[in-house]
Amino acid sequence: MAKVIGAITTSHVPAIGAAIARELREDPYWKPFFAGYPPAQRWLAARRPDVAVIFYNDHGLNFFLDKMPTFAIGAAPEYRNADEGWGIPTVPPVAGDQRLSWHLIERLVDEEFDVTTCQELLIDHACTMPLALLWPGRDAWPVRIVPICINTVQHPLPSAARCFKLGQAVGRAIRGYDEDLRVVVLGSGGLSHQLDGERAGFINRAFDLEFMQTLPGDPRWATRHSIPELVEHAGTQGIELLMWIAARAALEGEVRTVHSHYHIPISNTAAGLMVMETFSP
Repeated sequence: MAKVIGAITTSHVPAIGAAIARELREDPYWKPFFAGYPPAQRWLAARRPDVAVIFYNDHGLNFFLDKMPTFAIGAAPEYRNADEGWGIPTVPPVAGDQRLSWHLIERLVDEEFDVTTCQELLIDHACTMPLALLWPGRDAWPVRIVPICINTVQHPLPSAARCFKLGQAVGRAIRGYDEDLRVVVLGSGGLSHQLDGERAGFINRAFDLEFMQTLPGDPRWATRHSIPELVEHAGTQGIELLMWIAARAALEGEVRTVHSHYHIPISNTAAGLMVMETFSP
C-alpha cells in the first residue's frame, strides 16, 4: 500500500524563480531565504518519495473569474510549465501519475467532494517553485506529481475547515492506494502578504509564527477562523495558507516538525517553510 511519508509546506513567491535563474542564492538579500532549504532537501533525499501530491492555487493559467472550480485535480500524463506574466524562466515538464490521480478523484467523489477533473493542466510558479526549491539543479524531476488546486481567488472560498477535510480525505485515499508508493504531500503558498489595496505590503509576523507553531500539533487552530478573519490576519493573498492546512491534514496520528524556517520579506511576502512527519510517541 502507498505511504504518506510526510508533508512540506513552503512559500512560492514568483521572484524566487528569477533569483534561481540569476544564481543569486548567495546574494545578501536572498541568502537568508535559501539557507532555510538544505534541511528539507536532505530530508527528501533520505526518504526518496516517488510522488508529490501538491496542494496549490492557480494564478490564471487555467482558471479565470468566469470559471473557477473550488477544487480541481490534475489527471494528466505530464504537466507543462508556462509563464503567467512574471517573466519567470520556464522549467522542464513534470511527469504525472495518472493512476494515482484517478484513484484520488474517485475516492474524493465517494466522500462527496465535487472536484473538477483536469486531463490537461498547465502549472505555474505555485507548483514549480516548490519543486525547484526542494530538488534544486535538476534537469529531470525525481518525482511524479498530482496537483490539487484550491480556489483562493473567487469568493466564496472554501473554508479552512473544508480544506482540512479535503486534506484528510486525500490522506486516506493515498493510504488506501494499492501500489507500493512513497508519497510526500506539499502545501504551496503564503504566508502573510497582500499585493493590492490599502493594506498592500501587509505582513503579520506574529500570526504567521503562531500558525506555524500550532500546525503540527493543533492543526484545527486555524480552522476556527472564518475566511474573512484569515484575510484580516494574513492578508488577501495570505489566504494561501489554506494549502498548508490541507497538506497537514493529510497526515494522521502524532505529527512533529522536522524543520521550519521563517524569513521576511522576500519581495513583499512573508516566506515560510515546514517539514512535518508522523511519529510514534
